[in-house]
Amino acid sequence: MNFQATHLRDVYVLEPKVFGDARGFFLESWNAAAFRDAGFDIDFVQDNHSRSARGILRGLHYQTRHTQGKLVRVTAGEVFDVAVDLRRSSPSFGQWFGVTLSADNHRMLWVPPGFAHGFYVTSDYADFLYKCTDAYDPGSEATLAWDDATVGIAWPVPAGEQPQLSAKDAAGFSWDEAPKFD
Repeated sequence: MNFQATHLRDVYVLEPKVFGDARGFFLESWNAAAFRDAGFDIDFVQDNHSRSARGILRGLHYQTRHTQGKLVRVTAGEVFDVAVDLRRSSPSFGQWFGVTLSADNHRMLWVPPGFAHGFYVTSDYADFLYKCTDAYDPGSEATLAWDDATVGIAWPVPAGEQPQLSAKDAAGFSWDEAPKFD
């Protein structure tokens, strides 16, 4: 596993070793010992799988209690995946990072606790899988507005189009209103 640091403190793009031939491929998406050896002592408690159609944007989600670290990947299709640092003590506070994750590139993204996370589907559909370090807690769920001007994410939404959002995501907090972490 290749761990590539991003400009956001503690956020990493992971590129697994992919072994392929005419029959298909094999890759190891999670290995606790390999992650520990790379400095990540992570315990996952929940796995999630979502399927979304082209043009759907999910996020930017986080929990104010029971904060979740997420190891995310795509097993079918392609998404533009984004993390936003909400940790006041971080040198990258208020900054975002985006990366294309796809079934073809096999990349994964490690999004630690203290970040808002979301993705936009750029293929006909995408299957999105993520491992979480804490369980879903609807009572502490928060959403940062996907289009907040202060954060200024450059989503790859085609000109003249709007992403499809859930009611919850359409009502996300502005940067100034969003709960943050110390």
